[in-house]
Amino acid sequence: MTRALQSDRKRPMTDQSLEARRAELATLIEGRSDEEITRGVEERGVGGVLDGVFAGMAEAFLPEKVGAQSAVVQYDVTVAGQPHSYHLNIADGQCVVARGRANTPRVTLVLALPDFLRVVAGKLPPVQAFMSGKLKLQGDMMIATAMQGWFRQAT
Repeated sequence: MTRALQSDRKRPMTDQSLEARRAELATLIEGRSDEEITRGVEERGVGGVLDGVFAGMAEAFLPEKVGAQSAVVQYDVTVAGQPHSYHLNIADGQCVVARGRANTPRVTLVLALPDFLRVVAGKLPPVQAFMSGKLKLQGDMMIATAMQGWFRQAT
């Protein structure tokens, strides 16, 4: 696994198209254990991988699905027990991503890194992640449910 991941380090995930990042993410997680996924991401750099994933979320945003709604959605992605926080500011037809905790998120989603990547890649349905305890929600569950339709889904 390590050799394959190292050979794929041609450029950071944030410099690639949305489709290329999704394909790279699928390759990174497909058929791998939580430990293998975590190790592969750590080898690439957790911040760089998460930056790429969240940039992809902003690119996949479908403003016409949001309408007049607005929300600040925080993600706490844990790696080795340490949270890596990002938030999406969704308002006025835009989705702006920022690192760090939000002052007043409408909803916070908490997941371990491997589960977060599986959800984003479409390999783990969010409802299944929630029902199995892999996804924890704090705040407005209705926004968490609605926002599934606010982004183009992985094919």
